[in-house]
Amino acid sequence: MKEPIQTFDLVVVGAGSGNSVLTADFSDWKVAIVERDTFGGTCLNRGCIPSKMLVYAADMAHQAGRTAHLGIDTSLDNVRWADIVGRVFGRIDPIAHSGEDYRQSLDNVTVFKANARFVGHQTLELVSPSHNQSNVREQITGRHIVLAAGARPFVPPIAGLDSVTYHTSDSIMRIEDVPERLVIIGGGYIASELGHVFEALGSHVCIVHRSDRLLRAADAGVSTTFTEIMAERMDCALGSDILGVSQAGSEITVTTEARTISGDALLVATGRVPNGDQLELAQTGVQLNSHGYVVTDEFLQTHTEGIWALGDICHSAQLKHTANEDTRVVAHNIANPQHLRSPNYSHIPYAVFGHPQVAAVGATEQHLQATRTPFVRAIRRYGDTAYGWAMEDTRSFVKLLAHPQTRLLLGAHILGPQAPTLIQQLIQGMQFGLTVDQMAHGQLYIHPALTEVVEQALLEL
Repeated sequence: MKEPIQTFDLVVVGAGSGNSVLTADFSDWKVAIVERDTFGGTCLNRGCIPSKMLVYAADMAHQAGRTAHLGIDTSLDNVRWADIVGRVFGRIDPIAHSGEDYRQSLDNVTVFKANARFVGHQTLELVSPSHNQSNVREQITGRHIVLAAGARPFVPPIAGLDSVTYHTSDSIMRIEDVPERLVIIGGGYIASELGHVFEALGSHVCIVHRSDRLLRAADAGVSTTFTEIMAERMDCALGSDILGVSQAGSEITVTTEARTISGDALLVATGRVPNGDQLELAQTGVQLNSHGYVVTDEFLQTHTEGIWALGDICHSAQLKHTANEDTRVVAHNIANPQHLRSPNYSHIPYAVFGHPQVAAVGATEQHLQATRTPFVRAIRRYGDTAYGWAMEDTRSFVKLLAHPQTRLLLGAHILGPQAPTLIQQLIQGMQFGLTVDQMAHGQLYIHPALTEVVEQALLEL
């Protein structure tokens, strides 16, 4: 016998950033949360947080044996991978479980552990992830529905890939052992960060990428230097298309137009795609754009009244800080329909926690050139400051791009230690409309802190 349709005031599909939609405004609403996996989403369970915990351990390992120029002899004696993974997920997993337990304990919230798909205008069909399509399904409907189902790793159509054993970022961080030889397909931030992690912890890493540079979307000066440094640490098979992948026993072989690379493990890190295509959105008026992202208006409402979207499912930036902004806006707009807000996307920064670190906000030099936007440029190296000199850092730098007439900062790009921290003052200056002259002269910079490299770049402008 078919179960009756349950009706809710608010249905949230996805318990990553979507879990934070439930502010105090909804304490007396009847709410459903639908999550097919683990509470906390990608960021908590298989993205930002565990990867940075691994990066921090890798940073420590990478320093070992590289301090002789400072008069200190160090060595890396041992890597206890099981202990590293245990530290990471021994702290993370309880957070995910407690988050779910908390939601389950609320009288007004029902948690469904299920896959969701639309079968009507605002009606969702739920199927337990362990069930097949022949099972009896449960249906729910909501006065408001929030699509927060995130994104998943993109697996490219490479010949033979479907017949070999491979990892994505979803699985590689919980691998049993550090592979002796790791082949990574991809050249973006995931490939770069995890390449750093496994090389520092003992793997011979080969990054295979069809572009001639890693972090291709970054400012060309940054990506060029980053690629040069990474190529000194690991094998980088760049600038050649992949012809196919094969496996013989435990050995996996990647064949490109230029060469053949073999390894004990394969990581596919070629980007992420939004999960909107898995929700049967054609049953509603919700639309996807040509890249598969849910289309919303300026207030994050879809073309179907009462259905909203936030985070990676609708935002190509796919960053936790943009998802957090979306969450605040959607929560406000559902609770305050007469006073709608728009998310602030004016200056979206990003960071790559590799070695070296990279951080950026605003336009790249190649974009300004392509759009014929006038600009002036300043580049200052860490080694030009007292602290950078103490570090004997000869390759890290700050690159700033500003408009010659308005004197506003158009783009900021930093490569080197603490880049994500150093760029924050520039993001704030851009957000509040400060000129580069105001940013340079309007406050005191601590001497001899590393922030002086930012000050010197601003002064050069």
